[in-house]
Amino acid sequence: MTDSADTTPDLSDAPTSPDAAAATPAGPGQGPVALVTGANRGIGRVIAQRLAADGFRVAGTHRSGDVPPGVLGVRADVTDVEQVDAAYKAVEAELGPVEVLVANAGVTRDTLIMRMSEEDWDTVLETNLTGTFHVVKRAARGMVRARSGRIVLISSVVGQLGSAGQVNYATSKAGLVGMARSLARELGGRGITANVVAPGFIETDMTADLDEKTVAGYQAQIPLGRMGSSEDVAAAVAFLAGPGGAYVTGALIPVDGGLGMGH
Repeated sequence: MTDSADTTPDLSDAPTSPDAAAATPAGPGQGPVALVTGANRGIGRVIAQRLAADGFRVAGTHRSGDVPPGVLGVRADVTDVEQVDAAYKAVEAELGPVEVLVANAGVTRDTLIMRMSEEDWDTVLETNLTGTFHVVKRAARGMVRARSGRIVLISSVVGQLGSAGQVNYATSKAGLVGMARSLARELGGRGITANVVAPGFIETDMTADLDEKTVAGYQAQIPLGRMGSSEDVAAAVAFLAGPGGAYVTGALIPVDGGLGMGH
């Protein structure tokens, strides 16, 4: 399901006053509507919790599991355009138009390039890059109409540094930077910001399974000498989604303890 070309709004007019999404949330359930994809676990779940605590009206997509209390859960696979559209319609009916999008949903299929199958490549690119395109395109429709909005894409430090065994993942995450910066130029005239948050080595369920030697090896490369937390990432997202991020767009914000500096 796609939009016809003749419904594309005209973006040529001059910039407007600061967007409505920049308003300070009035309290729990009274602030702007935020949608977080992949909000059932890990970083996405903590981002949804943080935005809800900050007073945003938060919805979260998930394919399995559940979302945090106080967050509207909508089942959706971001690779499926019809499911994405249905999820937005459900959020719009329950909470109102999406004013803040946090595109977090992603997968990994790590292996060396000589062993990487076409399916490994396609699955990661389709979810992490094309899936983000789907949710951004659907969000942009309402944001352009409202002449306001915040788009935050969750990338990774490996999108800038590269990582052996993660050619597919690193490619998908690097692509988000080009996407956000193009969106910043294309949609900025309508008061819409688009930024990237790039987490580094973050304490999650995935990293909890690593052995101490591997963890120590990663920490030795991090100037701050420790892993970050999902709360660290959520704080950066909350800044970009809140009043303080009103004049920030096209930015790549690393949350990596200095691991990727210079990139």
